[in-house]
Amino acid sequence: MKYYLFVCCAFLSATFFAQDLHFTQTFHTPLLINPGAAGVYNGWERVIINHRNQWLGAGTQFTTTSIGADFNIGKSKLNDKAHLGIGILFNNDIGGDSKFGSQTGSLTLNGILPFGRTGHSLSLGIQSGFGMRSASISALKFMSQWNGYQFDQTQLSGEENTLNIMSYFDASSGIYYEYDVNKSSFQRNNNFKIQAGFSVYHVNQPLMRFTTVDGNRLFRKYVLHAGVVADLPNRDWAIDGNVLQFIQGPHLETILGLIMRYRLNDGASITGFSQDAYIGFGAYYRVNDAVSPTLALQFKGFKFNVSYDITTSIMRKAYYGGSLEFSLSYTNLNHALFKKRWR
Repeated sequence: MKYYLFVCCAFLSATFFAQDLHFTQTFHTPLLINPGAAGVYNGWERVIINHRNQWLGAGTQFTTTSIGADFNIGKSKLNDKAHLGIGILFNNDIGGDSKFGSQTGSLTLNGILPFGRTGHSLSLGIQSGFGMRSASISALKFMSQWNGYQFDQTQLSGEENTLNIMSYFDASSGIYYEYDVNKSSFQRNNNFKIQAGFSVYHVNQPLMRFTTVDGNRLFRKYVLHAGVVADLPNRDWAIDGNVLQFIQGPHLETILGLIMRYRLNDGASITGFSQDAYIGFGAYYRVNDAVSPTLALQFKGFKFNVSYDITTSIMRKAYYGGSLEFSLSYTNLNHALFKKRWR
């Protein structure tokens, strides 16, 4: 059967069989890069929305939306005691004329162990989820519909829509390390934070089956990541850099990011929950694929980032447009909604 267009659309949406959905602003999708990141941040509760519109103006839509939330249970005011992080995440990814779609939901449980008030912490998280994938060939064009001048979709293609809605169970895990100097020192303009981790997604390698024939198993995805935020001495500027390496079967993806942040307003540091306001600019680089200029804003717990992918790979010969992406998050820095603040 002539599934060529369907396969192309599915592949281009980066979700066909072996690969996952992805964002350029990876460090603003913590539950998608490491289950051990749930609850590891300055504050009490956090909500994050990510949206990506791939290849604007291409004549068909490739969109990805993610909504996540995580909070802490048993976290002390000084963040010096072991506690739990809980996270929930919902993703919707759809692309191409075939409306090839992936919908997933997951629950994350993370054990967080701070090493006293040294600023160091280590966490281990597990994530379980449920996914569903679907597609339809009704909007696709086949050679049997070519009438000599154009494709006529009123003409029967002779193809049967044998694609099934498929569901599966998924499991993932990760280990996460953080060092935050603000948790061991109250000195202003001396922010220095390191975050690093390793995670494995699709540990159980769920079976992907769209038709009555045998399907393929989803490759395990291995993620290595590290990030640093550092204030420049005696300056209102800070460096926010990160690197990620994804390995999923034969597919490799490397993302580098560097944002220069300018502090517009100082927040109190005695609690360790900074409320700085800043504006930032920089870029992400997806190796051998795209450069993404990025603008970042933060104000009183809100963070907003917008980026635009400029394709640098051979794909630019087929399409000269770009991909727009934004992330919006809110972190409750003042009053815990779900927990007692332990002394």
